Amino acid sequence: MIPKITASTVYSILGNNSSYVPLAIKDVANSCGLTTASYIAGDKVEGKDRFIDEFGTQIIWLGGLPAFNKLFSYILFKPAKLDSKVDVRIFKNQDILKAACELAPTETIHNSLKTALLHQKQMKILTVARFAAASVATTLSYLGLTKFRHKYTEEQIKKDYFEKQKKQKSESGLRNSQVPFSSAFSAVHTTQSGFNDKKNVSFTGGFQDFIFDPVRNLMLVDGAITTERLSHARNPQDFLGYVLKEGGFWLFMYFAGPMIAKALERNAEKNHNKSIDLDARVIENAKFKEAFSDGTIKEHLKLFKDADKSDIDIYKFAVNNINSANSERTNVNLIIDMAKESGIIECIKLDDKNKVDTRRFIDLEALRSVHSKVEKLLGQYEKSGENVDEFFASVRKLKRGAVLKNIGACIGALGIVVPAIMLLVRQFSPEYQVKKDIEKKLAEAESVKS
Repeated sequence: MIPKITASTVYSILGNNSSYVPLAIKDVANSCGLTTASYIAGDKVEGKDRFIDEFGTQIIWLGGLPAFNKLFSYILFKPAKLDSKVDVRIFKNQDILKAACELAPTETIHNSLKTALLHQKQMKILTVARFAAASVATTLSYLGLTKFRHKYTEEQIKKDYFEKQKKQKSESGLRNSQVPFSSAFSAVHTTQSGFNDKKNVSFTGGFQDFIFDPVRNLMLVDGAITTERLSHARNPQDFLGYVLKEGGFWLFMYFAGPMIAKALERNAEKNHNKSIDLDARVIENAKFKEAFSDGTIKEHLKLFKDADKSDIDIYKFAVNNINSANSERTNVNLIIDMAKESGIIECIKLDDKNKVDTRRFIDLEALRSVHSKVEKLLGQYEKSGENVDEFFASVRKLKRGAVLKNIGACIGALGIVVPAIMLLVRQFSPEYQVKKDIEKKLAEAESVKS
């Protein structure tokens, strides 16, 4: 079911450092800027080469991992009769694993968890194998794109070269004696991988830490893609372009966003005494605001704190609190409810009621952080001297502004600044070196034949 699009969901997604959406928006801006710069710096051939590289990589980058994960879930888990949706992180605490099995919302989920409990080692092995296989398959897909792009660009340059030669000979009244297509191709083909021909893609070290965070998962694949781009650069000009492009990409795609977000959060707290580190879906939630207005937020905070005696206690409290709530949800603890709204607790719909999908991992530290952030915001509200409408209007404005400034800065850097720097650097070597090298080989081949 497609979720309802509201202001809260839009700002939540754009401000989520573990979401594909802001990455996709940034990447589109980067791809458009770089492709435009290539058309300006070179010609149609260079522009097409960049277009295939940027937008082809984008499709593989954003679509490859989810598609291959789904494929390998079917290939690896189904023959073993294990549920690929069981998150192996719940195995860290055996008490929570048993509770997840007992509190499962359906018989099917209960049986899946019961089977997983009996085959924990196999589940872990298959989960790592799926991640590794999907990552390798995605990386190999990019390698295939690189081979295709190099060949396509080469053929376009050859085609243009021979057409230009034919026109020149026709105009000078000479007979057309161009080199056979296959011979010229053989002469040129060696230029495509001669710069640096390393193909190693390593998944050593702590790569398992990247399995469950979509963005970190992409970072690992991106590391392999960056390595491939640099190692398969066709000449020093190509290599320098990738150094600039990949350096800017990594900085503003992965690192600058979280740093900017933290800086804006500190600024809001320092200058306005308002915390904006809660998810936008919480800050924009009418029920959340109402609890501040009528004072019931204190009861919800106390109930949560009293239940938090241990990991297993707070886990059971969270699951039971949601599963036992009636359709009007009046019995749901607001802290638990806001954790669900933030995506910390994943639910499924059963008879129009939310039930916790106990196959999924609940990050208890993230759950507790919702409590501490709400408690902090309440203290700020009580000291502000503002009424609830004024206070929340200010918090929402600061939150929205921070999200827009953050993604706007990254889009501007990736879509304008980085391409502009690459365009400026190209002024020192304005000719498209790939084209120049291929045309030189073709001319040498013609000279030998004549």
